[in-house]
Amino acid sequence: MRAVRIAATLALVLALAASEVDARPWSWLGVRIRDLSEQEMEEISARHGVREGFGVVVVEVLADTPAARAGLKNGDIVVAFGDRPVVETRMLQRLIAAAPTGEDSRLTVLRPEGRHLVSVRLAPMPRPVAGDRVAAEFGFVVREPEAAGSGGQTALPTAPSVAVVLRNSPAEKAGLQTGDVIVQVDERPVVTREAVREALADLSPERPLRLAVRRDGGQLTLTLAPR
Repeated sequence: MRAVRIAATLALVLALAASEVDARPWSWLGVRIRDLSEQEMEEISARHGVREGFGVVVVEVLADTPAARAGLKNGDIVVAFGDRPVVETRMLQRLIAAAPTGEDSRLTVLRPEGRHLVSVRLAPMPRPVAGDRVAAEFGFVVREPEAAGSGGQTALPTAPSVAVVLRNSPAEKAGLQTGDVIVQVDERPVVTREAVREALADLSPERPLRLAVRRDGGQLTLTLAPR
């Protein structure tokens, strides 16, 4: 189960934010992260001391982001944000979300050569990323199919479909299925993946999400409860 949770975190957490922040744009670091495995915890404990057997791994630093500008590296293990220890990914997400943009924040990271303090200036999260983040909070990922027309011509884009539904997520519990085609987000019709992301970016994952989907020639309305 831990491996499933780690894989889900790696696939879905494209940037750092948290659902508690609704009154302002989410703050953004710009990394892919995952929780530590038990073996990694033991190795960190042995190398850096028992109390350092926690943290989250930076899997990828996205280009042209606050993380890249601050000098964060793939493989960095974040163990603290400011004075707060970081023990798992969701905690770091919440700490980042609560931090101000346009001011320096401090990350404590572990590298093979030792401990480093990294100063980072967070930025507001781009709307497409925020839309993906809301979808991730509800436990699904959207893709835009590439439809080929006759004679080698590319047809007009079809409506976006659901690529992933996480186990035990609000999306699964509401009945969302892989392959469902999303045609409406709340009261807003959508015809492309970008339209879905734009619509989701205006919503809070703390409130129920209504999706109209097309499945097997019919249309269903599903309500996804917040976590």
